[in-house]
Amino acid sequence: MMGSTSCKQASVLELAQRAKTAANTLAGITASQRNLALNSIAESIGANVKDILEANKADLKAAEILLAEGKISQTLVDRLKLDENKLSSVLKGIQQLSKMADPLGKIDLDRELDTNLELQRVTCPIGLIAVIFEARPDALPQIASLCLKSGNAIILKGGAEAEHSNRALFACLKKAAVTAGLPGDSLVLLETRSDVNELLKADRFVDLVIPRGSNALVRFIQDNTRIPVLGHAEGVCHIYVDDSADTEKAVSIIRDAKVQYPSACNAVETILIHQNIAPQVMPVLARALTEQKVSMRCDPLSLKLAGAETLTSPARKEDWGTEYGELILAVKVVKDIDEAIEHINRYGSGHTETMIGSDQKRFDKFFAQVNSAGVYYNASTRFADGYRYGFGAEVGISTAKQHPRGPVGIEGLVTYKYKLVGDGHIVADYVGSNAKQFTHTDLNEQQKQEKK
Repeated sequence: MMGSTSCKQASVLELAQRAKTAANTLAGITASQRNLALNSIAESIGANVKDILEANKADLKAAEILLAEGKISQTLVDRLKLDENKLSSVLKGIQQLSKMADPLGKIDLDRELDTNLELQRVTCPIGLIAVIFEARPDALPQIASLCLKSGNAIILKGGAEAEHSNRALFACLKKAAVTAGLPGDSLVLLETRSDVNELLKADRFVDLVIPRGSNALVRFIQDNTRIPVLGHAEGVCHIYVDDSADTEKAVSIIRDAKVQYPSACNAVETILIHQNIAPQVMPVLARALTEQKVSMRCDPLSLKLAGAETLTSPARKEDWGTEYGELILAVKVVKDIDEAIEHINRYGSGHTETMIGSDQKRFDKFFAQVNSAGVYYNASTRFADGYRYGFGAEVGISTAKQHPRGPVGIEGLVTYKYKLVGDGHIVADYVGSNAKQFTHTDLNEQQKQEKK
């Protein structure tokens, strides 16, 4: 199996060094060649769906045993499962990515410092990116494709629970990428837990590490490496139902945000309802969620309003900051929008929050004061996704406030260089009593053409 056996022949540091060299080569490969590789990867996965799903069955069989022994959660098993629909979405994402504009070589600053002395800021790859992820094998081709599109080499480390699935998918990727002319060392798959510890020491070669998984995984990586880390630790998403909301619309959005895929990090975990509309919304919402087998952890007022024969129980303090990842919700009645915003900023993880209502000024306030990467109006939190944003796919969702933030697509995987082109210019001419003056003129397209 390509890549999976290479770790036995070389240390992780050696693999990282070779991948770093490959990254330098990859940075000079044309956009058309990178897009060819992406299309080849999509074709390879499509041609091997049967083998990939068979490999996934082996992982699921082992996972069911661990689930029965209480060693893993049902949420992890759900994320581990592959099917034709998931693989179809992966292929569509890769194909969409191949059609997107090249993120490299873009000039976002073009400034004349003086005659024949021009400064440009130009996008370029980050270099070598390591991605460590749990459970979700469909993340492997998505992440790798984003990195290749943006000219980055990649080291992948999936969870042991997805070992067979990851090997099958990686074999498709590696063969297709090499056949398309990309450097073979630009894609590396690690497999053992000890590999992670070695990888985190490879700060001389790895430029960025992206963890995707549990809070414990993210925290471990953040605490044990000098490599810059991009990622989020939790997905505690909220929906606030304002007293200007339509009840039917609110119930529909909440149902989708919790039930459609409860183990996703963008699934809603806490519902906040304005006290003026709670008597109207809560009984309807409680019945609708009970029908979907959603358990609700309620504050005293929402518990009282839910009515009989609903899956409700008293909330505990820890429920307000919990990412359940399953069919459980925390529900609270709030005095007003200010209390909702305060609650979200106190207990949320900075991921995605939604307000349901019809008062634009209140949403403007909600948008301005909620400190999260995604702040929505009358839409499910489940839209927080790179594919749905039109990014092609995502390597993860960043809850940090610095760039990048939210779903991280190709734009989050590039950095920039400053290009300065002169004609024998020296700094000495710009200092002293007879110093030349800088023009510092930002050039528009017409000026650029005139200079040519």
